[in-house]
Amino acid sequence: MATQAQAIDINTLPQYASMENLLFLLFDVHGADMLSQHPRFQDFDKETIEMSIAAARQLSDTYLFPYLEKMDREGCTYADGQIYVPAEIKAVMKQMAEGGWIASTAPIEAGGLDMPHMVQIAAEFLFEAANNAVVGYPMLTAGAARLIYSFGSAELSNTYVPHMFEGNWQGTMALTEPQAGSSLTDITTKATPTAAGHFLIEGQKIFISSGDHDQVENVVHLMLARIEGAPAGTKGISLFVVPKKRPTEAGDLEDNDVQTAGIFHKMGQLAYATAHLMMGEKGNCHGYLVGEENQGLRYMFQMMNAARISVGVGGAGVASAAYYASYRYALERPQGRPIGKRDLSKPQTLITNHPDVRRMLFMQKAIVEGSLGLILQCGYYLDKMHTTEGEEKMHYYQLLELLTPIVKTYPCEAGIQAVSNGLQVLGGYGFLKDYALEQYYRDIRIMPIYEGTTGIQSQDLLGRKVMMNQGEVVKMLMAEVQKDIARAKQWESFAGTIAALEKELMRVGQVIQHLSTIAMKGETTRFLSDANLFMEMFSLVVVAWQWLKQGIEAQNQLAETTDSERVLFLESKLHTMRFFYAYELVKTKGLAARLMDETVLTLVDSERELLR
Repeated sequence: MATQAQAIDINTLPQYASMENLLFLLFDVHGADMLSQHPRFQDFDKETIEMSIAAARQLSDTYLFPYLEKMDREGCTYADGQIYVPAEIKAVMKQMAEGGWIASTAPIEAGGLDMPHMVQIAAEFLFEAANNAVVGYPMLTAGAARLIYSFGSAELSNTYVPHMFEGNWQGTMALTEPQAGSSLTDITTKATPTAAGHFLIEGQKIFISSGDHDQVENVVHLMLARIEGAPAGTKGISLFVVPKKRPTEAGDLEDNDVQTAGIFHKMGQLAYATAHLMMGEKGNCHGYLVGEENQGLRYMFQMMNAARISVGVGGAGVASAAYYASYRYALERPQGRPIGKRDLSKPQTLITNHPDVRRMLFMQKAIVEGSLGLILQCGYYLDKMHTTEGEEKMHYYQLLELLTPIVKTYPCEAGIQAVSNGLQVLGGYGFLKDYALEQYYRDIRIMPIYEGTTGIQSQDLLGRKVMMNQGEVVKMLMAEVQKDIARAKQWESFAGTIAALEKELMRVGQVIQHLSTIAMKGETTRFLSDANLFMEMFSLVVVAWQWLKQGIEAQNQLAETTDSERVLFLESKLHTMRFFYAYELVKTKGLAARLMDETVLTLVDSERELLR
């Protein structure tokens, strides 16, 4: 028998992210405080981590969330070779720097905090949920500075990193070119050596996030280019520091012949500047080689892989903000009456009492909290990779390699569906600029495209990561899942959940075996033709594992907790786990059927072009 939902004080709900859920995942599920056992992270005990996350929340509440709508309405403008962004960006960069967030995971000797990646990721989730269009400015700066420190000379590090960590100089990654797009093999930006030791850079780059703006003193581009005579393809790509303004011996800054040709007018993230750059128009653009020649792509992957995790964090963050915005609306919006109780003399009921609205809200919650669990799992593997040696280090490295394309893709693709459902909860009002859902929907749509589209991530997952070490890395992940299945068996209530997950593990194995047979025949195009569907199927199973981990911990705590509010939180966890298995995980059956079907409908027909 259907009943009305228990009344909730809307003022007790989060505005964009749940701290209780974040801390539950961080400590109870993933054990972030246990990292302090390693000498590298010995200063980050539970109390220190809690203080760090509280500081991130305060920063978000003060400098990010209040300006979400304002920044979107103001956007970015371009005039006379300069991009102008909302003035609040300067305060954001300053606060991020003073809080240590730009330098957070960098080594202490580089001016960083040596913070565990799990903690930094948790903070970044709050930043992204509060105002995702702003976070790229400091986080790209952080990634670029760490890359210079990791692979650049001491002179390069001393010249650029301190200013970047202080938030005065912006950092970017400048990869994409008009004729190449995502195919870095085809970049043509040229680097010519000089007797003075620097290189002259000539070419253009497009879609450069944070590529120019007026709220910093300088912009430092980590740029891929080819030195004359370099090998063709990715083997001939080198990495350069190319500042907008180059430092002089006198300590001043002078023009470096990097021209901002314009901005890209985007669907969303309107406060986040995306630039078109021209280098060497006057023949005087200096670039400074990072590391060795022709090793640029290898170096850049440090920043690219970190950026892929950050994009996943962004997807989860926007979806979280959208969930709480739509949930809060649903708790205030009366409409209609319960089905079967259409007594017009009674007042209308809140839309949270309609099953379809509850389905949409639970779907959002399941995606957001499942995504965040996956993100922190990757953060855990990243931290363990940096605190272990030998075979153990390789173990965590391979698990992280396998999960990286998934953590970049699932929170973004599923996040779009979550935000779309949130917009649907508001009905016609969701389509209006008066409510935040319209902005969240625009903002999140870029996420599956950033740092390699879903198609690229899916081909990477199936074509490279799944096949690593003859498929051994998948077996390693399945062994991790089996450990949690074994833990869950202590509870009879988990029998159905365990059976469903074990069935999915078998299904994944069958699909991989089928696709591997096609690959072994040399039919590579056919093998990868439905890689996106494999990504979706595999992701659902991986997130189901994350929900099992959350469910186990919730059940464990329920046996020991008497606090009524905590009991409600834990029961909500278990209910949402069951929802994910019942509504989301079941989608794998149809995906697997398509992946194992012999009929191929997307390959080119050499005789006829059927796309008309």
